[in-house]
Amino acid sequence: MKLQQLRYIWEVTRHNLNVSATAQSLYTSQPGISKQIRLLEDELGVEIFARSGKHLTRVTPAGQAIIDLAGQVLRTAENIKQVAQEHSDERRGSLSIATTHTQARYALPPVIREFTRKYPDVALHMQQGTPKQIAQMVSEGLADFAICTESLELFNDLVLLPCYRWNRCVLVPDDHPLAKLEELTLEALAEYPLVTYVFGFTGRSQLDDAFRAKNLTPNVVLTAADADVIKTYVRLGLGVGIVAHMAVDPESDTGLIALDAGHLFESSTTKIGIRRGTFMRSYMYDFVQGFAPHLDRDIVEAALAVGPRHEQELFEDIDLPMR
Repeated sequence: MKLQQLRYIWEVTRHNLNVSATAQSLYTSQPGISKQIRLLEDELGVEIFARSGKHLTRVTPAGQAIIDLAGQVLRTAENIKQVAQEHSDERRGSLSIATTHTQARYALPPVIREFTRKYPDVALHMQQGTPKQIAQMVSEGLADFAICTESLELFNDLVLLPCYRWNRCVLVPDDHPLAKLEELTLEALAEYPLVTYVFGFTGRSQLDDAFRAKNLTPNVVLTAADADVIKTYVRLGLGVGIVAHMAVDPESDTGLIALDAGHLFESSTTKIGIRRGTFMRSYMYDFVQGFAPHLDRDIVEAALAVGPRHEQELFEDIDLPMR
């Protein structure tokens, strides 16, 4: 059994059993991958993949168990490399962050600016996607950190570190009737078409829950994953915008008025998700604390050490900052 063979069956699964696509991603040949998979199956005495002719059709039950263990072996091998790099040069390496547009555009820039100043030899990679995609990237070892609000709880192999709380504001043009109200209400919002986040993005679930609790049906006419896109369509008169408060920039958001909506919706919590078993290099701890100062090395190590989901008990007495 070779590490390369385990990598092949892991990658083939990630590429939906498409051996050709797997070969392209690994810069090798399709026959070479097929041969190594067959050799591994012969050695183990079981089929990992069911076949129809030359095509892989599904993963067998035994194959799924083997692939799961292969993923653990590959992650352990990567941790071994990280340990060696940490001891050879603790200020050199790479860090991959998977996050949403809102975090990348509004929350992360000052953190990344300071991090790159302190660690100029650490290559920083940022990937964007839906919260579920982000969490899956980290779960599969394709990124080191997932930073978002939704969906992290769906993956049991992620340690969740609460970073800060936030709420929403309503964006309207300067002359909009809502800007003239003494107090903004959900009933008033429900009278206008709304432009807000796609479900599953940036605390959208709390927004829907608030309307539902009042037996109101919001007229959502456009959804987007990007707060800047939402602002564009509010300016065009398509509707009233609801965005994260952090996504409002008084200097650049000319022509729009931000109305506080913190009293209308439950606050949301942005978290960092880290795959359990990840070897944390020194600069990774520094990045986490730069993003959330209360998450020092001791508490992150404690969270990584406890059993699944018990890390939440470590944060019960922490008053998270509001952004």
